[in-house]
Amino acid sequence: MTAAQPVPTSAVLTAPGAVTPTALAPRRTAASRSGRSRGWKNTAWVLFFLLPSAVPLVAFTLIPMVTSAWISLHKWNLISAMEFVGLDNYTKLLSDPVTRRVFGHTLLYIAGYLPLVYVGGLALAMALNQAFRGRSFFRAAYFLPVVTSWVVVALVWQWLLNPKNGLVNHVLAFFHLPQPGWWTDPTWAMPAVVVASAWKDLGFVMVILLAGLQAIPADVQEAARIDGANAWQRFRRITLPLLSPSTFFVLVISLINGFQVFDQVYVMTGGGPAGSSQVVVGQIYDLTFRYGRAGEASALSWLLFILILAITALQLRGQKKWVTHA
Repeated sequence: MTAAQPVPTSAVLTAPGAVTPTALAPRRTAASRSGRSRGWKNTAWVLFFLLPSAVPLVAFTLIPMVTSAWISLHKWNLISAMEFVGLDNYTKLLSDPVTRRVFGHTLLYIAGYLPLVYVGGLALAMALNQAFRGRSFFRAAYFLPVVTSWVVVALVWQWLLNPKNGLVNHVLAFFHLPQPGWWTDPTWAMPAVVVASAWKDLGFVMVILLAGLQAIPADVQEAARIDGANAWQRFRRITLPLLSPSTFFVLVISLINGFQVFDQVYVMTGGGPAGSSQVVVGQIYDLTFRYGRAGEASALSWLLFILILAITALQLRGQKKWVTHA
């Protein structure tokens, strides 16, 4: 018997009924065209469903941002034609002591507001994480100020902190304590705004931290209790580390909101007395609508944006060192 001889490739390709590469080429081309067509259709559907959110985003965020950047390079009083001045608005603001003062007031507000709202929100979250009758009512009651208009809250606190007939000073007088001038006193105007702001936002921080507390496994706390850890040790070694993702979110959001504080300042103090409570956004408002310096106002808004962006980036980068993800 003789060994079987290999069949030449050319013979196979030319055999009757064989499929040649030339014959396969049109089929592959048609399949790739069909795949691309389906890809374009899927992209079109995605864009269609994104339109309800994309259109407002472009119309009310991206376009105003680009317009503001363009205006910041001009001198404009909202009435006459714009005059291009380049970066003069930025250099003027950076050398203006008023700019440094309003940024200082904003940082002072954050320094008082952030610890107060976080510690108060954490205390409420831990208290309302316990099982007791009426817990749902108290959760709703503490969250109610969050959904209340800032104007209403500011007016209520302006009345409560009224130096002459405010409820707070009446209580202080009953205990023979000093009665500050609050929003009428340059020394106490910013603390008055801080107290009102923290009171309104306590409910928001409470809800976020309460969700974080409920996500902590109960068996971890129980194991620590069995090992002899007291309440403070469990809070410090277990609760706070496992609550760090919620804490990180609260700090980021509260800092961003703190830098943009305006409503309560505008209603309660108007930036006074004597500019003692004027903040960055309030200065942007005044530059635009009181003094007709829209170019400088736009430049100041971009300086604020850059500062917020830088601080948020630092927070995002630093979270790896202290945020614990269970």
